[in-house]
This record gives sequence, C-alpha cells and structure tokens, in this order.
Amino acid sequence: MNIQQAQHEMRSVFLGGFAGQLVSGLIWLIAAAVSTWGSAAVGMACLFFGSMFIFPLTQGLLRLLGSSARVSKENGLWHLGTQIAFTVPINFLLVGAATLYNQNWFFPAALVVVGSHYLPFITLYGMKMFGILAALLVLSGAGLALYGPSIFSLGGWVGGALFLAAAFAGRWLARKEQQANPAQS
Repeated sequence: MNIQQAQHEMRSVFLGGFAGQLVSGLIWLIAAAVSTWGSAAVGMACLFFGSMFIFPLTQGLLRLLGSSARVSKENGLWHLGTQIAFTVPINFLLVGAATLYNQNWFFPAALVVVGSHYLPFITLYGMKMFGILAALLVLSGAGLALYGPSIFSLGGWVGGALFLAAAFAGRWLARKEQQANPAQS
C-alpha cells in the first residue's frame, strides 16, 4: 500500500476526521460551559480528562455511523496516528505551567498544544484542511493569551467552534472525494 492509498483509507474510514473533530468540539464546548457556569477548575478537569476519551468516543461514533472504525493492517499510517495522540498529554505539562502563571491562559495554551498536534494530520489524512485547523488553533490560542479579554472560558468556546467547523468541513471533503471516485470507496 502506497502513501496515497493509505491516506485515502484514513479519509474514508475516519470520514475526513469528522467523528474525531465532532467529539473534540463537544468536549471543548462542555469544558467551556462548565467553566462559564461552574468553576474554572472543574472546566479544566473536563477538558483534560474528557480528552482522554476522544479516541474511544470517536470509535463508537464511527461505528454508529456505519464505518468499520479500523484501517487495514497494511496501512502504516495507523501507527502515526497513535504517536500523534500521545503528543498532547505530554505537552499538557506546558499548559499546566502556563496556567500556573496565568489561569486565563489554560484554554489558549491548550489551543496552541492541540493545534500544533494537528500538523502531522496533514500527512496522516493527506488533507491540507488540517494545516488550516492547526494554524487557526495556534493563532487563536496565542492571540487570546496575548491580546484577548480576561475571560477564562473564551478559548474553550473558540476551540469548540473551530473543531465543529473542521468536523463538517472534513466530512464534506471526504464525501466530495467519495462521490468523485465511487470505485475507490
């Protein structure tokens, strides 16, 4: 299997990243809501611990939508996806450090960490859309931390909205590809 075939399979099985971005967006929105109407500490915990369930929730949603939620054993990109996933909890140490300095930097720092983790998704899926998502997340995080209003949950709302937009953009792109090449699907 060459890289284009592997990327095509990733786009097909994972619906252009739809389920993962949808789950991520909902977790970010829940964390933002808890931070807005509850407490910042509980909102931070919602994002951190909720993110640990992104992969299993994504797998469950994919199965509900009729996808196998697995790629073939010949697809070497599966391992890249696993490696990418582990960059976020490791880099959350930096989110913690930023939050100790300024609590309002929690969501902006998380946006930067998660945004940078999306750069390899360009290769994983063969979709430039993930470069745009990465740039929007990183720029939003940096912009909110440096120039944004002092609203703790704002970065959570921004992140949630960006993930939901990416979910539907990715699904649209994957469907467009399937319609253009029905024999490959």
